Amino acid sequence: MAPAPVALTCGEPAGIGPELALLAQARLGSELPFFWIGDPRHLPEGARWHEISAPAEAAEPGDSLAVLRHDFAGDAVPGRPDPRNALGVIEVIARAVRLARSGEAGAVCTLPIHKKALKDGAGFAFPGHTEYLAHLAGVRRVVMMLAAPELRVVPVTIHIPVAEVPRALTRELLEETIRITAAALERDFGLSGPRLAVAGLNPHAGEGGAMGREEIEMIAPLLEELRAEGFQITGPSSADTMFHPGARARYDAALCMYHDQALIPIKTVDFAGGVNVTLGLPFIRTSPDHGTAFDIAGTGTADPTSTIAALRLAREMATRRAGA
Repeated sequence: MAPAPVALTCGEPAGIGPELALLAQARLGSELPFFWIGDPRHLPEGARWHEISAPAEAAEPGDSLAVLRHDFAGDAVPGRPDPRNALGVIEVIARAVRLARSGEAGAVCTLPIHKKALKDGAGFAFPGHTEYLAHLAGVRRVVMMLAAPELRVVPVTIHIPVAEVPRALTRELLEETIRITAAALERDFGLSGPRLAVAGLNPHAGEGGAMGREEIEMIAPLLEELRAEGFQITGPSSADTMFHPGARARYDAALCMYHDQALIPIKTVDFAGGVNVTLGLPFIRTSPDHGTAFDIAGTGTADPTSTIAALRLAREMATRRAGA
């Protein structure tokens, strides 16, 4: 059975989100059914769009952007976020989640938000999309994966200072991240017995304790226990040897101990095509791997490559779940 259309949230109206939605529709054409949730006043002048009253009406893609209207308080000026629109941005995310959980949308794909604008305009209390989505779903732990055709990476700790990583990197966090990642690779990526590679925290994975003991005291013992359960898992490995082509061929996803350890390699391998995927939610969520780009909003130079990849991956994952 084919999944329901993908819900594409508007993101920050003053950013490149409105342009990306139109560019994605123009390039995808009839390939992939999706609809945009937002205020049509925020779309660029001359945009080709049509209003729908329910997601099912987007099941047959047309030659213009399907819009599920959500009225906002303010207009949209490229590069200049309006605090009056903050509540609308938050409401659109929550609306997309409700549609996904009801089955009316097959997945949620989110366009970039601007956290400061949401905090200033609506008191947004979450660090970002991921945490808000977990809150809406009532899920305690979710996992961020960055996925591209040649590489998938998972940062175990995310948006925290490097100095705080050793304290935040607990056995419980690492184990839950590994289990959530393996389960998602099986269910949503169609990988039976996924192969995981785990990086060490320290240079040379601690080099036998000479450069740190986290690998000896926590990481290696946990990986040994998981291997005994049947996980196909290697490590802890020196991160500087994990991302050349030969190494990448030996695993399906790499788990890294902190943000840049994961994101530098994937953005080097495929800067424009990476997709942010939230694992561990009761619905599918993807997002382009970039921000609002206020500096180029409204200039016509936005690159929809990551948004298109995010929509395609959301559809692929939804298709697998629909056929499960």
